[in-house]
Amino acid sequence: MKKISILILVMFMASCNELQQVVNQMPGSTNTVLSNEVIANGLKEALDQGIEQQVSKLTAQDGFYKNELVKILLPEELQKVDKTLRDIGLGNLADEGLKVLNRAAEDAVSEATPIFVNAVKEMTFTDAKNILLGADNAATTYLENRTNTALYDKFKPVIDASFKKVNADKVWNSLISKYNAIPLTNNVNPDLTDYVTQEALNGVYKMIEVEEKEIRTNLSSRTTDILRKVFALQD
Repeated sequence: MKKISILILVMFMASCNELQQVVNQMPGSTNTVLSNEVIANGLKEALDQGIEQQVSKLTAQDGFYKNELVKILLPEELQKVDKTLRDIGLGNLADEGLKVLNRAAEDAVSEATPIFVNAVKEMTFTDAKNILLGADNAATTYLENRTNTALYDKFKPVIDASFKKVNADKVWNSLISKYNAIPLTNNVNPDLTDYVTQEALNGVYKMIEVEEKEIRTNLSSRTTDILRKVFALQD
């Protein structure tokens, strides 16, 4: 912790070359000079690994539905719908409604990889330096800041098409119609496409964050020489 605090202070006072010299002189340093390019490439490789190892899992069937970290649950206004339908013996219908939301997200995530790849390619050394010395989710935050709008625009039409493909509209029209017909309930009509799009985005960033934390804290997750060298600087 003391080493990292010193690095952060120096980062704002010195040039990139001076930063490297300080790193090399610190206790425990390997005295291996890492160029700006190597450091940037190490961070890019870490992000690529997160995309490959975690985001790709979300595109598989049940990638969302059976992953408790990212499983899409019902929006707040529909939780009462779910509970009420289960209370009157329509649990199977409620389960099917939940499943089609997650299926749509799984379909949409396949659109994410090219957008992430472009964001990684555009990373500068300054970006890499800030990520390396930043919080445990600094790389994930970098990606989120640069891809959120583009991913939303890509995800939403795919999710809308997926709803049609798996008859989600029919399932949810049936589910909501049955709920709205129950006496003493308030009618609901949520925008499920927007909701699932936002939840799919949250799931993607969550899984990248999982991989980033692994690389930062688990030496065995640094599977290449460049990852080991670069992330040794933040240990």
